[in-house]
Amino acid sequence: MRISLTSFFVFHTWFLSMIRDDFRGGKINLERTLKLLEKLNIQCNSIHVKHIFKANDRMKQGRITIEEFRAIYRIIAHREEIIEIFNTYSENRKFLFEKNLVDFLTQEQYMFIKNKSIVSEIIQKYEPIEEVKQASQMSFEGFTRYICSSDCLLFNNEFGKVYQDMHHPLKDYFIASSHNTYLVSDQLVGPSDVWGYVSALMKGCRCLEIDCWDGSQNEPVVYHGYTLTSKLLFKTVIQTIHKYAFITSDYPVVLSLENHCSPSQQEVMADNLQSILGDALLCDVLDDYLDELPSPEALKFKILVRDKKIGSLLETHARRGSDKRGQVEEYEEYEEADQEEEEDKDSESQLLDILRDSQEKETESMSLVKLPLFKKKKVKMAVALSDLVIYTKAEKFRNFHYSRQYQHFNESNSIGESTARKLSKLKANDFILHTNKFITRIYPKATRANSSNFNPQEFWNVGCQMVALNFQTPGLPMDIQNGKFLDNGNSGYILKPQFLRDTEKEFDPRKTPEESNPVTLMIRVISGIQLPPSNHSSSNKADTLVIIEIFGVPNDQVKQQTRVIKKNAFSPRWNETFTFIIQVPELALVRFVVENQNVMAGNEFLGQYTLPVLCMSKGYRHVPLFSKTGESLEPSSLFIYVWYVR
Repeated sequence: MRISLTSFFVFHTWFLSMIRDDFRGGKINLERTLKLLEKLNIQCNSIHVKHIFKANDRMKQGRITIEEFRAIYRIIAHREEIIEIFNTYSENRKFLFEKNLVDFLTQEQYMFIKNKSIVSEIIQKYEPIEEVKQASQMSFEGFTRYICSSDCLLFNNEFGKVYQDMHHPLKDYFIASSHNTYLVSDQLVGPSDVWGYVSALMKGCRCLEIDCWDGSQNEPVVYHGYTLTSKLLFKTVIQTIHKYAFITSDYPVVLSLENHCSPSQQEVMADNLQSILGDALLCDVLDDYLDELPSPEALKFKILVRDKKIGSLLETHARRGSDKRGQVEEYEEYEEADQEEEEDKDSESQLLDILRDSQEKETESMSLVKLPLFKKKKVKMAVALSDLVIYTKAEKFRNFHYSRQYQHFNESNSIGESTARKLSKLKANDFILHTNKFITRIYPKATRANSSNFNPQEFWNVGCQMVALNFQTPGLPMDIQNGKFLDNGNSGYILKPQFLRDTEKEFDPRKTPEESNPVTLMIRVISGIQLPPSNHSSSNKADTLVIIEIFGVPNDQVKQQTRVIKKNAFSPRWNETFTFIIQVPELALVRFVVENQNVMAGNEFLGQYTLPVLCMSKGYRHVPLFSKTGESLEPSSLFIYVWYVR
């Protein structure tokens, strides 16, 4: 059945049926206007609606007629760029028949239509006019609702669920990780708060840091030692983690302990971990993983402790079930081992050793690696806590050669940002071989007292699994972090590319790989939709521009931008096309940034969105925007067209 009525009449009849009751009392005010738009399933930014309302209120009484409301509706809902697409595929510029919609979905959205049921489902879901829906057709009202829906977002829904093979060992994954998770402000005088753990876990974080110190009344506390940051009870932190650990992701959580406690309070920590976490705590080796790291799948709903450890896993297993109270053992470590506060002090000595190591042949360097880097000290550790460390033993990093010779599969390293950056530049191949075998955690340098962050991309490029950021600090690094871990269902685990897992391949992020499979990416920035207005203006206007940035290996990193559209934050149109050649797409992210041009004071950030290049859908897509603090700015978005080929 085809509708013979004109599209105008059909729209007019439906529109009146939807709004007539709201105008029985005559005119409506701004608040009622917003509610009526919501009833019509039109998402709106109230600031923009306020200005459009004011412009269409001819009597300037703060109340509008039904005709004035119709004008407001058309301004917001009937965007010219969508009309142009609709008219291209509509035979009569009134409705889309099923075959028209099939053509659009296959030719523009790159969808594979197995059968017509997919098209029928779209019509049934998005067409608001009952007569049109019954005729298996789609009006412009239905088409615009579909185009603006979650089905047409830039992020491909297929990557919004866990789809990767989760049976590889833990070392084969990038793992979402946080630094000083308990801090919600700076590193010196700011508050500590359990909300830091809640927030990180809800964002998909899987490695949390806990700085533990002796507290009063034999209760260990969590805070940034030797600073004025406030203190939390260790047991309160563990209770919070237990409550929120697996809400966002089912996959394992690693508690990275910076342990400064005496043996007696370490025993309290062990007791807290066992009594609070119960069966969720991994406290013994798994039968199938006696000499290799388990997979995320094997560790589902488990919490692992990362700390120093005394003895081997077999010794731990042998002590299972025994009474360990009062048992304390000593071990030797370098005086500055894993002390992030002194990372800048030790990096020069550590780098000297690394450079000397790189200049020696493997057979001639044995004596060198045995030389102590720092003065050794004896440390006492409670066996009860040590035995809770299974697959994530914290081990001091000395150099790559030492690790190859002596490091065990269950030992992981923490390397400061400065040292890691120099290593990635001087010995990238050795770094990748190291991360191929051992979990490596990178943490911010001590001078970041304001809790600023580094760009995590440079360390993902060499395969570092746990790149720990200050989750409380918004900005580019956290945008990249959040964008990266959208992949694989926001599970906090992303399988590393094959070239970062295969010891036979010599990947160097600074060079174009011999077996490169580049992507040619084309993005047409069409328009902006109800963009956030400037914070420095009482109007809903801004001089808007869009920046597109690619993050990945050094040769792929590039930035391009549109021209500026003056005084238009509501519906700027650019229609500008950008092309990128991405050599290593497996590591690449794309970031869209919307700014308000301000020549005198520097551009004002309005919103951004970041995602992996290979997680993008093709075709006409909406790019949702997020604020500096990561909050959704819906309905603000960009409307773009994406095409890429490998």
